Amino acid sequence: MIVTDNVNSHPLRHVAIIMDGNNRWAKLQGRSGIAGHKAGVERIRDVLSACREQGVEALTLFAFSSENWRRPPIEVEALMGLFYSYLKKEARKLADEGVALKVIGNRSRFDKKLLKAIDEAERIADSGDSTLVIAADYGGCWDIAQSAQILAQKVVMGQMAITDITEASLSEHVSTASLPPLDLLIRTGGEQRISNFLLWQAAYAELYFSELLWPEFDGVALRAAVDDYFSRQRRFGKTGDQLKNEATRA
Repeated sequence: MIVTDNVNSHPLRHVAIIMDGNNRWAKLQGRSGIAGHKAGVERIRDVLSACREQGVEALTLFAFSSENWRRPPIEVEALMGLFYSYLKKEARKLADEGVALKVIGNRSRFDKKLLKAIDEAERIADSGDSTLVIAADYGGCWDIAQSAQILAQKVVMGQMAITDITEASLSEHVSTASLPPLDLLIRTGGEQRISNFLLWQAAYAELYFSELLWPEFDGVALRAAVDDYFSRQRRFGKTGDQLKNEATRA
């Protein structure tokens, strides 16, 4: 059995995407920023389908960050409207296709109408052989902090000791605890940072940065990212020689 230095035999179960570039795409098209966001929403279906073809069990999309509230009010309102429309239109389709829907993030700033739509969409698409996760009003720092608060409350209630607070116990309370560990984090739009997205979960994820703007990122682009993922060697602290020896013995 021949093992090369860059063979990655680790399965790809969970992909996350920072969908960047909607506004820039719209400007290049001579259109409004809202038109760019609408085009970005349409792209979700194609990328989700491509992920499922690749056997990906969970796709997490960064739809609206904790910091995005700082954008112009008219844009925030439009984004909330698009989110609402997506939930109302797509929940049944997702359920029919065997895709569960999960929304993560801090919901305290959403209005009652949107909160109801989130609850209804999650109820309709509550199970499937794959999961679409939408991160809305989400921040990686918030996610870690709320997990720590849950554990602290358990200590106060006498349900656990301080020494029981470990990496494992914290991982059990982050927003994606029910999903497979994050394998691949993609960012479109050419920027090379993760912008407070899945900070805890991305500790050992592979990072992939695409120059394509999000409305341009299709199934072909997703498959290119997957190919790149499988060309890498995921060591998780081990040496390359250790991995080769393990693969040879297998």
